[in-house]
Amino acid sequence: MRGGMVASVAVKSKGLKRNAISFASNVVIGIASTAPAYSLASALGVIAGIAAYATPGIMLVAFIPMFCVATAYLHLNRADPDCGTTFSWATRAMGPYAGWIGGWAVIVTNIIVMPSLATIAGEYSFRLFGYGHPSPLQVTVAGVAWIGIMTAICFIGIELSARSQRLLLAAELAILLIFAVVALAKAYTGRAPDGATRVALSWFNPFADGNFNTFTEALLVAVFIYWGWDSGVSVNEETEDPGTAPGYAAVLSTLLLLGIYVLVAVAAVAFAGPALLSKNSTDIFAQIGTGVLGPGLDKLLILAVLTSASASTQTTIIPAARTALSMAEVGAIPKRFGEIHPQYLSPGFSTLAMGALSTIWYVGLTVCSKNVLADSILALGLGIAFYYALTAFASVIFYRGVLLASTKNFLFLGVIPTLGGLIMLALFVKSCFDLKSSGSTSIFGVGSPLAIGLGALCLGAVVMFLVSRCMPVFFQRDGGPVARAPNLNDS
Repeated sequence: MRGGMVASVAVKSKGLKRNAISFASNVVIGIASTAPAYSLASALGVIAGIAAYATPGIMLVAFIPMFCVATAYLHLNRADPDCGTTFSWATRAMGPYAGWIGGWAVIVTNIIVMPSLATIAGEYSFRLFGYGHPSPLQVTVAGVAWIGIMTAICFIGIELSARSQRLLLAAELAILLIFAVVALAKAYTGRAPDGATRVALSWFNPFADGNFNTFTEALLVAVFIYWGWDSGVSVNEETEDPGTAPGYAAVLSTLLLLGIYVLVAVAAVAFAGPALLSKNSTDIFAQIGTGVLGPGLDKLLILAVLTSASASTQTTIIPAARTALSMAEVGAIPKRFGEIHPQYLSPGFSTLAMGALSTIWYVGLTVCSKNVLADSILALGLGIAFYYALTAFASVIFYRGVLLASTKNFLFLGVIPTLGGLIMLALFVKSCFDLKSSGSTSIFGVGSPLAIGLGALCLGAVVMFLVSRCMPVFFQRDGGPVARAPNLNDS
């Protein structure tokens, strides 16, 4: 077979619209899901406060585990192009219980992140029109409206979703590019603040200060701003060439994100210096935007963050709904979640359900307290690391029968996914220790972010136990055949 990969396994049609989006749209969905502008605005200052001038180097190292995991997605999607991704693949490789909890992790993580995205979309909607201090109620209403709009777009179909994503992402990336170019130009021509400096090769060395604790702390923040590229794989059944295009789109998405993040990091550090960035860690663009682009044009950065958050709000619903669809299709959750809208050929009920659950979670956290909302965002890393690690290990287990067939097999089907899984597992453990005493309050003797993150996964185990008693057929199945792939040297 061309490419020397695994022959695609026939997948039963779930009724989703076939060949609805192109490879390019698949890449767009993958990048947009990470919310690059919002991620940089909220995380770059934190990383700069820890790593200082080594911030670009941290961005480079953070890319490595994501690339390794994306490689696992590439190979697994080739063998099984199922919109359930982690759920389907872990079920085949490791059995129904591993698959079910993996699917749960994907769904619950995408729901937990929604309040953050909706809050940013709400706040920046007001800021775009010059209203800088909206009340919490106004922000919540605007955030709920954004969730509703993006849920409706996802409900109407993947083609409309893809078109809207292209427009939103094009605006976002164009603005980030303008920001980076102007910031570097001003840093090199002496028109930047006192902390400005020219780029040095040492900035790309993440171990520049020789402090391993500093390195791991900064890496922990940086890795998770790459999260989201896997949304493009979740629309594999709706993509042209579903067996190969989504996997390659996932890998390409991580590479493009690397370029975006390193470029903006270099420009921001050169223009403002790490000290100024770290003092404004909640939103670096709000602080240095006017200095870079000038009065009036700094609105472009507000627009970039707004389009980033709103686009990610939409693409967050997509993988959650399709994971639920895949789980319902094989009897892992109630069949109602597997309903396809007859006109739009989208997972109608699952899409509406994910939009509703996201809204309830958002409003509930807002009513409880802003601190609880912030704590839930800190807890995200646990779910992300869990299901990325599970997917990477599932790839190795699935291909265990052919790992020693050639050097390429051993490297690309074994070593690289294993490395990604081990790094994600290490980050999961490190996050648990870091979050143990952090957050706004203590729950059962541990910090609220850890309680929320681990609590969500433990709740999944409880729900899985109950579902296995009510719907036992799925849990009685075998995982699936071990992959018998052609030698990768045949490519």
